[in-house]
Amino acid sequence: MTPTATPVIPAEPARGAEQGQTLAPHAPFFIVMNAGSGRKQADETRAVLDRELGAAGRRFEMCVVDDPGRLPAAAREAAQLAFDQGGVLVGAGGDGTLCAVAEAALTRGVPFAVLPRGTFNYFSRDHGIPADLELSTRLLLEARVFPAQVGYVNGQMFIVNASLGLYPKLLEDRETYKQQFGRSRLVALWSALNTLLRRHRHLRLHIEHEGQVRDIRSSTLFVGNNRLQLEQIGMAEASALEHGLLVAIAPRPVGRLAHLFLSLRGAAGRLSDSDHVTSFTFERITVTHPSGRRRRVKIATDGEVAWLQMPLEFRVSDKPLLLLKPEPAVAEANRS
Repeated sequence: MTPTATPVIPAEPARGAEQGQTLAPHAPFFIVMNAGSGRKQADETRAVLDRELGAAGRRFEMCVVDDPGRLPAAAREAAQLAFDQGGVLVGAGGDGTLCAVAEAALTRGVPFAVLPRGTFNYFSRDHGIPADLELSTRLLLEARVFPAQVGYVNGQMFIVNASLGLYPKLLEDRETYKQQFGRSRLVALWSALNTLLRRHRHLRLHIEHEGQVRDIRSSTLFVGNNRLQLEQIGMAEASALEHGLLVAIAPRPVGRLAHLFLSLRGAAGRLSDSDHVTSFTFERITVTHPSGRRRRVKIATDGEVAWLQMPLEFRVSDKPLLLLKPEPAVAEANRS
């Protein structure tokens, strides 16, 4: 099939550009949804899409993925359809699902849109995209395309955060609790408290940044790419994301009880006030083990856990994601 012209969007918009680009008025939507939250949610999503997009005369195709392992392949197939037909690739789900679909959009160079269907929805909330399904569906029809920064750790993309150490363990335990007690913020909080009160190992890391190497010993290395999340825990560096940077956070070695109090300080939005936290901003860092061994480590990216080989390179992507979102003033008002 000969590709049709994609919507009029510059190949690499200036980072932080305020002027969004308008889509072609009849650009179709190709929606990829993870069915992990259940068929009921998928049916509800399809019904709203039929009603809202159908009333506007906009064509869409929806792919519901039952096997999470097939999500990246399904996203790539939908991204190709969006490219061929001058359309938009849409992710429906939580941040992990959105990241997988966003990566396909970025790789194929097509616009990306979001229907938030997760627990925390940090990515959509940070960009002012409503959590309400009907409102986020209507936004597809009126939003414009703005550049959005994403990060990489080795070849793994992340749109919210990436981490190693204790944080991936927190996510694994949270998933176990969710399978037993359901998906809710209260379940996630209770799981985190139980994990933090157990004994955990500290990492020893060499971090190379701008030609200098710093040694860090910490329970976790957390790299943030979400202004809302960083603001909520009280990191003064949150605004650096608007200038093309990522934020690294590493708590210094403390006991279990002190670690719990440190987490509570973060929940209260006062983490940067603590003397037990190291943080800095960067475009690119390389993380190695002091021994120099090319060991495998567990990495979490946007809630999904995988194993990667050291050394680890965390960096800002060379090109932005083309994201459908509200105008900047509206997006700022919607952030919560």
